[in-house]
Amino acid sequence: MITFTTNYAKEFFETHEFDQMELAVKTAHDQLHTGKGPGADYLGWLNLPTADKDELSRVKQKASEIKEHADVLIVIGIGGSYLGSKAVIQALSHSFMKKSDAPEVIFAGHHLNGEYIEEMFDALHDKSVYVNVISKSGTTTEPAIAFRLVKHWMEERYGQDGAASRIIATTDANKGALKAVADANGYTCFIVPDDVGGRFSVLTPVGLLPIAAAGFSVDALLDGAHAAKQQYDSSNLLENESYQYAAFRTLMYAKGKQIELLASYHPKLKQVSEWWKQLFGESEGKDHKGLFPASVHYTTDLHSLGQYVQEGRRHLFQTVIGVKEATKDVTIPYSDSNEDGLDYLVGKSLNEVNDQAMVGTLLAHVDGGVPNVQIEVDQLDEVHIGALIYFFEKACAISGTLLGVNPFDQPGVESYKQNMFALLGKEGFEERRKQLQERLLT
Repeated sequence: MITFTTNYAKEFFETHEFDQMELAVKTAHDQLHTGKGPGADYLGWLNLPTADKDELSRVKQKASEIKEHADVLIVIGIGGSYLGSKAVIQALSHSFMKKSDAPEVIFAGHHLNGEYIEEMFDALHDKSVYVNVISKSGTTTEPAIAFRLVKHWMEERYGQDGAASRIIATTDANKGALKAVADANGYTCFIVPDDVGGRFSVLTPVGLLPIAAAGFSVDALLDGAHAAKQQYDSSNLLENESYQYAAFRTLMYAKGKQIELLASYHPKLKQVSEWWKQLFGESEGKDHKGLFPASVHYTTDLHSLGQYVQEGRRHLFQTVIGVKEATKDVTIPYSDSNEDGLDYLVGKSLNEVNDQAMVGTLLAHVDGGVPNVQIEVDQLDEVHIGALIYFFEKACAISGTLLGVNPFDQPGVESYKQNMFALLGKEGFEERRKQLQERLLT
């Protein structure tokens, strides 16, 4: 289903270095599974593949309603409230067409650009629209602003009752600003579990409702995650490829690497990279520690960042993610003139060329002093994407524990929010506003 290999990294570490991590990995595994490690209150994601069947049935029922009545579903959220669903939908979708029996899924509330929102409304003037607003608290600035704007637009268009029937809130079960608004207006609600952090929430209604509404099987997605849960349940490093990935990352960090590049050769994995960056960046970037997670998309980025990877600072390693079985392909045809000099490729498929570009790049980057490991997914479907999600989540939990941080909190994200609130004149931040303005004048 998913394969992890270190064939292009073996010259950068000794076998005994990897083997000697076995005890530390087992200890991290035991802490995770007994709930005695850091962040024990946020381990609900471990069992999400065996989801609440009643809640899952409600998700699928609401998704069917959306598919029947909506041309567009607006998903409002930021961070883990949108990255997971967007990653899965892109990975499973046709590159240029949505499913004929499902709405287009678009995203808002993940930045503060007014032009984007205005142009979104321009595009929706003749569309039937549903909204899924996702926020644990309802007060996160970006989605809260977006929802205020979208709610106003929906109520002007459909009336208050009509809008209420088309707005779905995914939020806390009992408290928070969004829960209060949802209850007051009679919105359908789904729950963000208390014991699951945002970046681990794609297999909850946070991700499952948009994915199901886009026309994909959430049952198959959860089946894949469940298979991965069973596969990666062993504490034995030699048996558990998710843990091998975590151990390799830890080993590279100990050897002075500062950046991990997630490299993909499939354009449908671009948003998976964005989800992966939040997962690892927010989980490990603490106490002035952690690898910086970045991504590149080959072969495109070989023509921009390839020079740096080949000959720049040797402070990085690459994790190359690929897909084993392509479902579609084209063959390069013969040309009488051969003006482009490509006749040596006649009869070869484009995916074959892409595969050899990957191998050639792996060898070149190894020669340039860059360790490379590979993660290969058998194919892009719901089952394998579900497994990939769980593979990365489990690796992240172990990797963060090995690093000596709490992989399940994110205290540092509050700093910029406090400054933003002060600069925008929020009540209670007057003294901070004064201090910041003095800094800006110097």
